[in-house]
Amino acid sequence: MRILYVGDTACLPEDLSDYIGDMGDEWTVEVVADGNAAIFAVANGPVDVVMTGPALPDLPPATLLGQIRTLRPETIRIALLEGDGESLAAPIKLIGVAHRFLPLPLSSETVLEAIHSLEELRDLLDSPRLRRAIGRVEHLPSPPHLYFALTRALEEDEGTAGDIAKLVAGDPAIAAKVLQLCNSAYFSNGRAITDLRAAVTRLGLGTLRDLVLASEVFSMKTNANIDRVALQQRALLASRLAAKILPRTSSELGATAALLADIGLLLPGVRDERDPPNHDAQDDRPGHTEAGAYLLGLWGLPMPIVEAVAFHRQPQRSSLRSFWVPGAVHVAGALASNEPVDEAYLKSLGVLDQLPNWRQMAETMVERVEGQAA
Repeated sequence: MRILYVGDTACLPEDLSDYIGDMGDEWTVEVVADGNAAIFAVANGPVDVVMTGPALPDLPPATLLGQIRTLRPETIRIALLEGDGESLAAPIKLIGVAHRFLPLPLSSETVLEAIHSLEELRDLLDSPRLRRAIGRVEHLPSPPHLYFALTRALEEDEGTAGDIAKLVAGDPAIAAKVLQLCNSAYFSNGRAITDLRAAVTRLGLGTLRDLVLASEVFSMKTNANIDRVALQQRALLASRLAAKILPRTSSELGATAALLADIGLLLPGVRDERDPPNHDAQDDRPGHTEAGAYLLGLWGLPMPIVEAVAFHRQPQRSSLRSFWVPGAVHVAGALASNEPVDEAYLKSLGVLDQLPNWRQMAETMVERVEGQAA
C-alpha cells in the first residue's frame, strides 16, 4: 500500500510511521511538499492513497485531486480540513474530487480506518457479481442532467439566483415539479413559493439542487414495480431529517445521500432489503442498497454520498468511528420508514442520547405533512 502525503508534515500524526510499520513491509508513506511534486510522483507510478493538506504552496487541493483523478482514477483521494464542528466545511470544489474528508488534528487510527473503509467500498463497487447483475438491466437510468448542470455551475462559482432559476426553468416539466415540492410541508413553512427565483433565494442553492434531483430521479423510466409516490415521500422526509441531524457544514451531503438512499429500488431485478430474508430460496439478486450505490458510482456522484447509500442499512460496515453522513442517513432513513434504528451502532459512536431528539424531529415533520394534507 503506497500512501502519498502532500503538504506540510505538521498535519501528520507523529506516530503514523509506527502505525504504518505495524501493517507490514508492503505499506509505505511518502511525503512531498507541493502539488506539482505529487503529480510527478503519481504520473510515474501507481499510488494507492493520496492525502492532501488543507493548503499547498502551488496548487489548490481541489485542482491537485482533480488531476490525480484523471491520471489515476483508482487512487483513493483524501482531503484534510481545518476546523471543527460548525467551522469544518468541505469546499464545494473538493466534494467532487475527494473520496473522504478528515478533520485536523488527525490521528493515525483515523487515517487507517478511512483507508480500510474506502478499500471495502471500492471492492463492493467492483464486485463481479454486482456488475453481472446490473448488466442484466437493459436500460440503466441516465444521470440526472439538470442536477449535474447545477452542480457544475456551483463548482465554477457561476450564476446568480436569476441565472440558476433560468437554468431550471429550461426544463418546464422539472421546474413544475420543483415548485410543487418547494410548497410541500417539508420546505414551505406555510409560505407559498410561486417562482423559481424565490425558491433559490428562500431555500438556498443546495436545497434547490436536491429538489431538482428528487424531481429527476423519481421520474426515471424503469420497469421496477414500486410505489414511486410513497418512495419519494420517505426520501424527502429522510433528506430533511439528515440535514437537521448533521452540522451545517455536512448537511447538504447528508440531505442528498438520504434522498438517494433507496434509489436502488427503482432498478428492476434487485432485492428489496426492507423485506425479511428468504433463507429457503437461493436469491442471487443484489440488494437494493449496493445496487443503488453502484448506480451512483457510475453516475460519478461524490464518494461520501455513494458510501452512505451503500452502508445506510448496515452502518456498522462503515469503519468511520465518528458520526457523519453514513450514520445520519441510517438514522434518518430508519425514522422516515418507521424501521428500527441500530442503537448499538449509535452507542458505539457516543450519540445514542441524541436519538430521542431525532425521533421528535421526525414526528414533528410527519405531523406537519399530515396537517397540510388534511
